[in-house]
Amino acid sequence: MTDRTTDPATETFVAHRNLLFTVAYEMLGSAADAEDVLQETWLRWVEVDVTQVRDERAYLVRMTTRQSLNRLRTLQRRREAYVGSWLPEPLLTAPDVADDVELAESVSMAMMLVLETLSPTERAVFVLREVFDVGYDEIAAAVDKSPAAVRQIAHRARRHVDARRPRQAVPPSVTSAALESFRRAAETGDPQALLDVLAPDVVLMSDGGGIKRAALRPITGADKVARFLLGSLGRHKRAVTVAPTVVNGGPALAVHVDGELDGVMAARVEDARVTGLYYVRNPEKLSHVGSEASLTLR
Repeated sequence: MTDRTTDPATETFVAHRNLLFTVAYEMLGSAADAEDVLQETWLRWVEVDVTQVRDERAYLVRMTTRQSLNRLRTLQRRREAYVGSWLPEPLLTAPDVADDVELAESVSMAMMLVLETLSPTERAVFVLREVFDVGYDEIAAAVDKSPAAVRQIAHRARRHVDARRPRQAVPPSVTSAALESFRRAAETGDPQALLDVLAPDVVLMSDGGGIKRAALRPITGADKVARFLLGSLGRHKRAVTVAPTVVNGGPALAVHVDGELDGVMAARVEDARVTGLYYVRNPEKLSHVGSEASLTLR
């Protein structure tokens, strides 16, 4: 793109790039695939006669949605053969993302996992309608359905998500406090302190992608989760540190071994206790926690 920076098409694309990345990421759960979708969208956009485009933002969102849908259908087949639990690729996000409650909820690990339970078309419709407030006619053009069909899909997807999304919005300060207690307990290896901060029915999902050690299935229950975590962290012969960070719009923890990033742990907190832990160790998914991702709903 560097040799076309004065081109109006390039200026328009750059102006909306953060929005397009957010759309693609929420549909795919993968920053790497979202970047590929943006590249594909760009290559198609520069072939468009922009003088004939009435609403450039809507046109670009529609193009991005179509490319994301194509890729999502391919990714679903790959994920069926994935080793162990699949978790979204964590993104290092700026503090202002957490301040935008709607954006932070939409990219949270808990919500991204709920979106994984939708079909590709349901996910596209839900994301465009509920997150980005796109009109039914525009969504219909993006997913090649009639507006009436899109309304039905939106209703079905909304009901599905509402039944599975976290029950309550928790202020970041509450999540941070719970994670700080969790961090201290994990670093000191204190089982009781860990049990005190974990909800009895806590669920841990860990993603090693067959490359790093991880539980192949979700672990449920405070006792089992505590034993797994203390065993995983304690088995290292090297120095292990756990530091606070912010991923996907919320407080999280970065685990380092001898100064090298070993994994990122996001959490769901309810009633001041941890009810969900999402531990990403797959090194192929940790490339986007080194620099802040620019996300926006507008």
